[in-house]
Amino acid sequence: MKTFGDTNVFIYLIEEHPTFLPRVLALYERHLANGDTLITSFLTLGELLVVPLRLGNHEKIQQYLGLLTESERIHLVAFDRSAVEHYARIRAFASIRQPDAIQLACAVAAGATTFITNDQRLWELKVAGIDTICGL
Repeated sequence: MKTFGDTNVFIYLIEEHPTFLPRVLALYERHLANGDTLITSFLTLGELLVVPLRLGNHEKIQQYLGLLTESERIHLVAFDRSAVEHYARIRAFASIRQPDAIQLACAVAAGATTFITNDQRLWELKVAGIDTICGL
């Protein structure tokens, strides 16, 4: 099974969010135990780097880069031609922000059946190809 993690999942992990870190770790352990694939997009990596770059926090930059580019269990997917077509369908029928539509399109293009985000605006959304959109 493939599960797509939205940007906030990785923020909670690296920033060790007191409420959500235990949930993220439990999710990650469950996926490891099941042999599942956790995916996210290159957009996530870009979003993660904004604040550390602004603050000149090179240690945090390296943490994010290491987490998303060196892990064998987390795969980055591109906003490619296949994702673009899904993006257009999502934007045509849902009033959501462009970055959210890009994330969802990348998830569909990569074959993810679950999309995890704490953005409650997305939880009720129906996207062809994704069985479940849920929070932590």
